[in-house]
Amino acid sequence: MDSLTMSLRTRLLSEFEAPEALRRFGSGWLSGVIGVILGLASLALVLSLLAPGTFSTPELTALRQGPGFRIILNVLLVLAFTCSALSLALRRQGPLLGIAGVSLSLIAVLLGGSNAHSVVGDPSPAYFGLDFFVLRMAFTGILFIPVERLFAHRKEQPVFRTEWREDLFYFLLSSMLVQILTYLTFAPARSILAFAPLTETRAWVSALPFVVQFAVIMFLTDVVQYWVHRSFHRIPWLWNFHAVHHSAQSMDWMAGARMHFFEIVALRSLTVIPMFVLGFGAGPMNAYIFVVYLYATFVHANIGWKFPVIEKFFVTPRFHHWHHGIEKEAIDVNFAVHFPLLDKLFGTHHLPENRWPEGYGIEGHPVERGYWAQFMHPFRRKKPQQPDVAAEKQTPSES
Repeated sequence: MDSLTMSLRTRLLSEFEAPEALRRFGSGWLSGVIGVILGLASLALVLSLLAPGTFSTPELTALRQGPGFRIILNVLLVLAFTCSALSLALRRQGPLLGIAGVSLSLIAVLLGGSNAHSVVGDPSPAYFGLDFFVLRMAFTGILFIPVERLFAHRKEQPVFRTEWREDLFYFLLSSMLVQILTYLTFAPARSILAFAPLTETRAWVSALPFVVQFAVIMFLTDVVQYWVHRSFHRIPWLWNFHAVHHSAQSMDWMAGARMHFFEIVALRSLTVIPMFVLGFGAGPMNAYIFVVYLYATFVHANIGWKFPVIEKFFVTPRFHHWHHGIEKEAIDVNFAVHFPLLDKLFGTHHLPENRWPEGYGIEGHPVERGYWAQFMHPFRRKKPQQPDVAAEKQTPSES
C-alpha cells in the first residue's frame, strides 16, 4: 500500500513537471494543474471550517465568518471540479491530474463543502494557519506568477522549476507555524520593554504622522537587518543556517520562503526590536509588515525589469539577485533589504551595469535537497574549513 501511494505521488509530481511539449495549450495540463491546486485550496478551507480552533488563524475569523467566504469557497469547488474534468477529457498522456483534482474537490464536498460548520472543539490555544497558507499562496501567486510569465528574466524557467516542492513546503510551514513564529519574534522586544518601558519616548513616536513612522520603520529595520544579515555571512556557524536560504538554484517568487526555522526566528526577533520597542503605531507597523512581505517576494522574483533610476535608491530584483549570484564577484555583497545606500556606506555594494548573475546558489552546492535534510544541515559535522570564510563560502544571502 505504501509503495502504491509513493508511486502515485511520484507520478502526480512528474505530471506537474511534465516537459514543455506535454504542457502545450489544449493538452489538458494547465486545466489539470489548476484543478489540483484549487481542489487542495478548497479542501484546506473546508478543514478550517470544520476545525477552526486547530486549522484557522484567529485574525482571519471575521473574513471566514463573512458571507463572501462561503461564496468564494463554492466558486473554488466548482472551478476545481470543472478544470479537472476538462483535463480528464483533454489529457491523452495520462488522466492523473484530472483524477486528483476531481477526487480532492469531491472529498471537500463530502466533508460539507461551502456548508461546512465546526464539528471539532478548540482543544488548545495552539493553532495551525491552514487558511492563512491558502490566502497567502493565492495572493502572492495570483500577483507574481502572471508577472513572471510576462516579464521573466529567465524566460526558460517554468513555474514548477527545480526545487519548487521544497520551497512550497517552506511556504506551508512558515504559514502553519505563524503563531509560534509571531510569539518567538516579539519575545526579545517584550523583554526589553519589561526592563525599560520608555513611556515618554513611545508616546512621542506614536504621535508622529503615519508616513513619517512608516519611513522611519523601513530605515531602522533595514539598518538592523543589514548587520544581522551580514553577520550570518561572516560568522561561520551562523552561515551554516543561512546557507539553506542560499542553496536555492533558481530565483522566483517562492525562493524567498526558503529559510531555516532558527534563522527566521533570529532575523525577525532582532529586526522588529526598533519598531516595537520605540512604540510605533499599530497602523504603520502592520503596513510595514505587509509591504516588506511583498517586497521580499518581489526582489526574489524571476522578473527582468530594469530600474535604472530606482535601483540607485531602492533594492530591486537585479540588486538582490546579485546577492544570490554564484559568481565569485557576488560573494558577500548587497545585504540591504530596502536601501542600497547602506551597502554603499559599508563597502558591500555590487551592481554591474546591465548584467545579471549567470547562476544562483553556493559553489559546489553543498546543501542537501529536501526540507528535513536542510533543517539538519547546520548541525551536521562539516569538513575542516579554510581560514578565509568568504573564499570558502563562495556565496551570498537573503532578504
